[in-house]
Amino acid sequence: MNNNTCSPMLLSARRAEAEKMAEISPEERPAFHLTPPAGWMNDPNGFSFYGGKYHLFFQYNPYAAHWDKMHWGHAVTSDLLKWTYLPAVLAPDSALDEGGCYSGSTIELEDGRHLLMYTGLTPVPEQCGSHRSDADDSSGQKAPEYYQVQNIAVGDGRDYVKYERNPVIGSKMLPEGSDLHEFRDPKMIPLRDGSYGVLTVSMGEDGLGRVLLFGSGDGFSWHFLRELYRNDGRFGLMWECPDFFELDGKWFLLVSPMDMLRRDFEYHNGYESMVFGGSFDEESLEFKPDYDQCVDYGIDFYAAQTMSAPDGRRIMVGWMQNWETRAMIPGDMKWAGQMTVPRELTFRDGRLCQQPVREISRYYGSTVFYRKVPISDEIHLYGVSGRIIDLDIKISPAENEPLYRYFVIRFAMNEEYYSEAMYSPDTGIFVISRENSGTRKGLLHRQNCLVPESRDGNLSVRILLDRYSFEIFINDGRYAMSAVIYTDLSADQISFRAGGKAIIDVEKREIKH
Repeated sequence: MNNNTCSPMLLSARRAEAEKMAEISPEERPAFHLTPPAGWMNDPNGFSFYGGKYHLFFQYNPYAAHWDKMHWGHAVTSDLLKWTYLPAVLAPDSALDEGGCYSGSTIELEDGRHLLMYTGLTPVPEQCGSHRSDADDSSGQKAPEYYQVQNIAVGDGRDYVKYERNPVIGSKMLPEGSDLHEFRDPKMIPLRDGSYGVLTVSMGEDGLGRVLLFGSGDGFSWHFLRELYRNDGRFGLMWECPDFFELDGKWFLLVSPMDMLRRDFEYHNGYESMVFGGSFDEESLEFKPDYDQCVDYGIDFYAAQTMSAPDGRRIMVGWMQNWETRAMIPGDMKWAGQMTVPRELTFRDGRLCQQPVREISRYYGSTVFYRKVPISDEIHLYGVSGRIIDLDIKISPAENEPLYRYFVIRFAMNEEYYSEAMYSPDTGIFVISRENSGTRKGLLHRQNCLVPESRDGNLSVRILLDRYSFEIFINDGRYAMSAVIYTDLSADQISFRAGGKAIIDVEKREIKH
């Protein structure tokens, strides 16, 4: 399917993105974080390696920098950092997705074709059972009601054709008591017997999310296998964006809960991504978790999706925003939304750990080193500045001195604005804050993470700065904290300060762009 054969709606989307993309200079975007060609972006979709390239699709409105009826955008890369835009691949141009083409995933079929599965919003009741609502909108007219079904499209890595027998998973396959309006986000995975599985999320009669597993021998005909896991009420309400993978001998179920209640320092209120780790019997298809963990303790991270790289690495990317902080985006931006840097996952010392993909080292430019610098009052180090950098800091107590009370790093800083990261050995709490970044929005701008192993004062911090965001990786990736910022790009200073006396090693690597 090329521009001569695609639907008028998809052709319109492709024209709009091409026109608007030409109006955005490279300097107006991050250097190595994926943003939409134009308009709005949210959840990552179809993260995969196909045809010699990494592919990332995404929820997309090509017409304006705000959420609207969803399309699928598309970008490819050879190194997970420098992205090339391809034309939009899905538009809501059929009766089975007229309410939008929502999140999903991809797999490669045995014949080499790329299979894409996504959630369609359809008003057609016969595709979803007889359940209908009589709710009216505020005008007294019948409110449009959409049901969620799973559709597929097949393509070659650039153009995709929707399957004529969609939906491939509708309500007749759902367990009794399923909410037909809350059934979405298919993530396809290979199963051990050579068949395919797909995880979806669904809401039960109790209003809580659950993860369902379906199977297929060919990717086109699907059947229900079992409920893989369900929310018992401890982890928010509805769940979104499931993923399921094996790593270092353990299985992980990744979900993004909605309406989470804070639990100590492990989970905060609202929307976030979390993971259950445990065992999976590939014969009975039974998953038994033995621990749970927050994925990113920062402000902006949601809807994470993973893929297996050709070299065996498990790589994850997330939407660097969430539904409660999206108002952070300035009204004059020509694009809205960005992805995190892709992250390599490992399971180490009982935790799922993450670090930026190693390919980032290919783009390192000039490097500045400082070793064993004593600090107490605020200091600036010559050459340690910038907004497109990879910064490593190691903090340790000063010898023969009382343990320092706190350590603070400020960045994206000028005489008026800054963001900062702080650690207190006494409490073990690591804090990020963008309260002074220049934002005029009364949103969440501060977040905490408990780092108990550094209460002796020894701490390592890695900060990726890329114009409009920061991602922090603590103690070799045991904890990650991400946030977007829109401080003027001229604010590029960095400072260090301690309450008491401490010693720091600093390595700043410029990232070429």
